[in-house]
Amino acid sequence: MTLPDLAVTEPEGADGAPVVVLGPSLGTASATLWEDVVPALQQRYRVALWDLPGHGASKPASEAFTTEDIADALAERIAEFGPVLYAGVSLGGAAGQQLVIRHPDLLAAAAIVCSSPKFGTPQGWHERAAQVRSQGTPVLVRGSAERWFAPGSIAARPDITGRLLHNLSDTEDNSYALCCEALAAFDVREALNGATTPVLAMYGEHDGVSTRADQEIIAGAVANGRVVRIDGVSHLAPAEKPAEVAGALIRFFEESR
Repeated sequence: MTLPDLAVTEPEGADGAPVVVLGPSLGTASATLWEDVVPALQQRYRVALWDLPGHGASKPASEAFTTEDIADALAERIAEFGPVLYAGVSLGGAAGQQLVIRHPDLLAAAAIVCSSPKFGTPQGWHERAAQVRSQGTPVLVRGSAERWFAPGSIAARPDITGRLLHNLSDTEDNSYALCCEALAAFDVREALNGATTPVLAMYGEHDGVSTRADQEIIAGAVANGRVVRIDGVSHLAPAEKPAEVAGALIRFFEESR
């Protein structure tokens, strides 16, 4: 099987500093999702961003893939950066968990942001995949706005929240559906047990998708895990409260180093 073709940017930031790799959520582009976190991180690190197939700068996918495939493809692209600090949101967090399991030698630490060790039910993901193939990603915008953002976030940050919803509309339909099918098979609750990479499980106060209970499973499974809550956010914390997310990441990365 051919691995997904993932776009990964060249690291930019403080000369000679460790590399931080930032990953997206389903339906978003990393450049938008992490836009207001990157400048704070670049004061201390070099920052690279990657996108899911058919999202942002990545080419559409033509065949099925798994979350393991995403992690393996990403590992190939970031191996040259040396051990990296990683942070990924939702499906990007699922990829991060697979990196922890499959490629721990590439990671100095991993922040799993607004993510879960298992998402929903396989039936639900297959139904969403079918819906997107028949109606397109714009059909998801209204429901996603309700899941992604805490009360008041859209009014407080209308530009970036609006552009994230446009990211969703612009995502290639079949690639989005293939991501859904990858999530249908994703379950690392047992595979995480005993992993030695330092892990931060970060969640939003209002997130109904990835709850505190999910973070406790992740942090409790690994040998060195911790949980942190970001107040006033839902499922896309880096866009809703970038300063708070950046601060939590910097504290975790510095402690892990």
